[in-house]
Amino acid sequence: MKENKTNYKHFNSITTRWMDNDAYGHVNNVTYYSYFDTTINHFLINNCGLNIKSDPVIAYIVHSDCTYHNGISFPDQIEIGLRINKIGTTSVTYGLALFKKGDEEASASATFIQVFVNRENEKPIAIPNKIKEVLILF
Repeated sequence: MKENKTNYKHFNSITTRWMDNDAYGHVNNVTYYSYFDTTINHFLINNCGLNIKSDPVIAYIVHSDCTYHNGISFPDQIEIGLRINKIGTTSVTYGLALFKKGDEEASASATFIQVFVNRENEKPIAIPNKIKEVLILF
């Protein structure tokens, strides 16, 4: 089932690049994952105040999956929708969807699970309050 844009609260606009196309003339599946990962980090940095260079907490994607509904290719303009599906003590599950600019139905939809860890020892740690407070709103 395709996702609809109304199911998402945060959007990140991205322009596909020439190098994103594969030999078949469409964006390769691995590149979709980079779009999703970029959107999550953009959200954490710009909305939650995460400083990826100096905060004592970092976050790793530990699981991801993606369903492809229809292809995109350069020079498509795309919008990645982000929502929060579940917040745990140390992890968050994101729902994501890729939309061609102007489309209401997703070209791809994904789930990413991210675990917050201590930067020094890489052991799971509670989601920092400054981040959790924003995640709860989404």
